[in-house]
Formats: sequence, C-alpha cells, structure tokens
Amino acid sequence: DQFLLKLTIKTNNFYALSAARPGPVAPPQSRGPRSSLYEHVREGYSDKPQLDMGPVCADPDAAIANVESRKGELRGADVREIVSLWQQLEDVRAEMSSLEKQKRVVSEVIRVLVFSEARLKGRSIRHRLGELAPKETELEEKFYSRALKLPNSTHPDVPHGDESQARVVELVGQKREFDFKPKGHVELGEELGIIRQRRLSHVSGHRSYYLRGAGARLQMALQSFTVDKLLRRVRRLRPLTVPDMLKAAVFEGCGMQPNAHRSQVYSLDHSRFPDLSLAGTGEVGIAGTGTFFMDHAVKWRDLPLRTVCCSTCYRAETDTGRETWGLYRVHHFSKVEMFGVTADESGQESAEMLQEFVSLQKELFSDLELHFRVLDMPTQELGPPANRKFDIEAWMPGRNSYGEISSGSNCTDYQSRRLNILYEREDGGLQYAHTVNATACAIPRMIISILETHQTKEGTVRVPRALQPYFGAEVIDKPSYSPLKYIGPNQPNKPALPAPRPEAPPRIPDDPPQDQMTLTQDQMTLTENAPPPRPEDPPPRPDYPHPDQMTLTKNAPPPRPDDPHPDQMTLTENAPPPKPEAPPQDQIPSPRHLPAGRTTL
Repeated sequence: DQFLLKLTIKTNNFYALSAARPGPVAPPQSRGPRSSLYEHVREGYSDKPQLDMGPVCADPDAAIANVESRKGELRGADVREIVSLWQQLEDVRAEMSSLEKQKRVVSEVIRVLVFSEARLKGRSIRHRLGELAPKETELEEKFYSRALKLPNSTHPDVPHGDESQARVVELVGQKREFDFKPKGHVELGEELGIIRQRRLSHVSGHRSYYLRGAGARLQMALQSFTVDKLLRRVRRLRPLTVPDMLKAAVFEGCGMQPNAHRSQVYSLDHSRFPDLSLAGTGEVGIAGTGTFFMDHAVKWRDLPLRTVCCSTCYRAETDTGRETWGLYRVHHFSKVEMFGVTADESGQESAEMLQEFVSLQKELFSDLELHFRVLDMPTQELGPPANRKFDIEAWMPGRNSYGEISSGSNCTDYQSRRLNILYEREDGGLQYAHTVNATACAIPRMIISILETHQTKEGTVRVPRALQPYFGAEVIDKPSYSPLKYIGPNQPNKPALPAPRPEAPPRIPDDPPQDQMTLTQDQMTLTENAPPPRPEDPPPRPDYPHPDQMTLTKNAPPPRPDDPHPDQMTLTENAPPPKPEAPPQDQIPSPRHLPAGRTTL
C-alpha cells in the first residue's frame, strides 16, 4: 500500500508539473497584432526577449513623450496598455513562482510522512498552477505583440521635431563651381550609355534600372575601393557575406515590422516560402543571422568587434510620390555596410564606435572628392532601434540640393535584448551588448554624386583619383558602340517588323536507275564503327586495291620470283586451303571402280 501511495504521489506530481509548464499548453487564439519574434520564441528557436521595462514602468510619462516624438503607430494609450500588461504578467509569474516553491515543500513533506492535509494542499497547488499557465501564455502573447514595437530611448542631445530640425554638425569640402549648366545623373548616364531606366516597367517593374559598360565597372570599383579602404584602416575588421532572405523574427528583432501595413520589406509568397522576406539592409543579415550574432555571446577579448559586408538590398519604397525617376529611390541596390558590437560597462562604448564609423565615412567620401555635410537627425527621423543617428548628405549639382548618401545609428542594447546578443565578461558573467551600424557605400547614390559632381563640359565624367586604380581609367567617355534602338510598341513611328520568309517547296530527290538501287552484301565494305582514315596516311593510288581489301601478315615469306607482284596479292590469315584441281573428265572413275561401300562420286 505504501508503495502504491508513493507511486500515485509521484505520478500526480509529474502531471502537475506538465500542466504548470506553458510549453505544452495550447496557446489561445490571438485577437491582437501578430508578433513573428514571439512565435519564433514559442516554437523553441530562441529565448524570450528580455525587454528593459524598468524605465518604462518607473516613468510612463517620459516613455509616452518618447513614443509620441517619433514616427510610428504607437501612441500614449498604447504605452499605458503595455505597462498594465507587464504588471499583470509579473503578478502571474510571481504567483506561479510562489506556488512552485510551496509545491516543492509539500512534496518533501509527503515524501517523509504521508499526511492527508499535505495531499490536499498539493492538489490545490497543482490545480491553481494549471489555471495560471494558460493565463501566463495569453498575457505574454499580448504583451510581446505590443511591447516589441516600443522604440529605443532617445539620446538627450537629439533635436526634437521633423526633418527640418536636423542639426548640421560639420561641412566638408567645397561646392564645385561650373561654367556650364550641370546635368542630372539620368541624362548623363543615358548619354554615356551606362544607365538604362526607360521602358523597364514591363520587364522588372518601376524604380528598376540597368548599369552597363562603365556603369557596371563603376559599381564594382566603388565596392572594391570601399572594402579595401576599411580593411587597411580598421584593425581586426571582419568581412562577411550575409543571406538576402531572412525570417520575419529577425527583422522584428532588429526593430522592423515586415508584416505591418505599407511595410518597406518585400515578403516572399507565403504559400511556398512561409515567413521569409528580403533584407533591406546588410545590418539585418549581420545582426540576425543565427550563425553569427543572434543567440551568441562575444568573448571579452574580442570587443569591440567590427564587421563589414557587401549585400544586395531590397526595399518596397511605398512612398511612390517621391523621386520616381533616377537612381535615388530604387527597389534594389548594392551596399557596403559596417556593423559593430561593443561592451556596456561605462555606457559610452557604443557612442565612441558611432563616432569612429562616422569618421570612416568622412574619409571615404573625402577621397572621392565630394562636398557633404554631417547631420544630427531629429526624433522623427530616428528608426525604432536608434538611440541616436547621424546622416551624411552629399551635394548633388544636377538635383541642386543635398541628398542622403549614408547614415549611422547607435542602437545601444535595443537589438541585443531582442536577439539575445551578449558578451562574456572577464569574470565569466554574461551581459547584453550594444550594437552600432553605419553605411559605408550605398552604390546608386554614390554613382549619382560622382556623375553630377565630376561631370565635364564635354559630357564626360572625371573619375576621382582614389578610384582610378579600381576603375581602370581616368575618364568615363561616351561609348564607341551604337545605342540599342527601341522597336517595341507604344511609339509613333514604329518600324515594320521583318516579313515572314516564304516556305520553300519540299525537295524531291532524283530516283537512281533501278539497277543501281540494290547493293550486294559483298559490295558494302563500310561499317558503322569503322575508324576514319588517319590524316597522315597518303591517299591510295588508283592502281592499288583499297586498304580494306588488303590483309598482309607481318611474317609473310618473301615472294618467289615466279610469284605475282605483292600489290596484286590478297592474302588473309584465316583463308581456307585451296581446293585440289579436279581431274579431267576422262579420268573420273566409273562406278564399277568405286571402293566398296561408296555409291556416288
């Protein structure tokens, strides 16, 4: 009886623990917004994001002011709801933790002495845990689906307001003075035959483009120049290649919303490739790829860690009313991206890396002989993960304005808390890292700046001196080949297409004479597998027989004087012996002279 009682208690404990764990409990149907990152966690691919809710709950008014100073769908009421959900979730977790401790105490009591009151207490605890587990799951889903949209804290020195409130930090170089009216990059590119953007909507959609000839060479030269410069300047810089397709959870962990309305992210067909999207920047691939930073810890001795990657970026550019023509806003482009991971001991490590990245950007653009300015961007221009962001805008004479060519952001621990990017301290403890990203070279906008800044009166473009070894020339000239002529529809004077060729009548071969249509087997000497004649063999003379009809043995005896000429001899190795000459007719014996037993000749 004691054995059965102990077995029953252990069995009940097992089922109580199973009911108390949120994993096996079927999650309730969510009525609110969907969080790809939370679903990623619930499926066991990663740990729960450890959001820093302390400052938000301690000063909700400051959090509301921060949210409302930025662009985004969250407002003040959403922040209050997030705080309420967090407090409810914490209360449920605290009660569950207390019940788990009581359950362990009751289990010890029952294990030593069996009391009916202890058994009743244990059943009550198990029942309550079974009620709290699904409630915890429901609150978690509601909380994360809203709290993951909260923006990062804002640096106190960031200007408040829209784009017009950006503060100019530095001007570098001088605007070039022209003695002619400068052209735009599209006009220059078409005249030089290096950019094609017309008549592509039926091929690759709007905002697409081709680079050819010197345009393609310019793109490759810019990539090689940028990477080489960074590898020479930055100690222990790690080059990377990154995937272009990533899970939606990675985008969300980096502070983007791939499933939001009018998202800039391209998503693949969900019926064939569920939960896959195209990256709009190399930052997502570096931060989120599971083989590098996500769910990994960096060694203390490797900090600060700097990486660089070249990648193709895809952006939906849903604001179709701006920059509809040219290379300034396109759906796909190549970019060189810098990404860094720092410690968080003094709180200034990531700010120092951001300044380092901005200094590298200024060196790169100065080497390309551009005039540009550095801007401290205001709150409405900060993305959700950015604590502070600096943009660099180059002067583009064809547009007669400045245009953004790069940016750099300090994301502090915003991305690392969502993607579980940590570093290992010298004492072995783990701490959330800080992340920093910056654009080294966005190819299309860099091409715009170079073409418009370095154009000449003759319609050519001077290649910056630092870029010439990579480009292979000093000037981009007009091509020697003729441009392609458009012959498609929708034009006033469409050329006539070639007429179809007339069909030729079928050719009837002449019939050979009847006596020449049949060949005997003995006259056919060619076989399907016969080797072709060797080219070094001389052609046979007319008085010689065909080589296929001559079979001479290596060891044939020399001819006798009365033998015929060797050219007239056809010897075979396996020829049968010659038949004896038939005797004359008068020498054929008569039947009466035949030996006994033979009746015929």
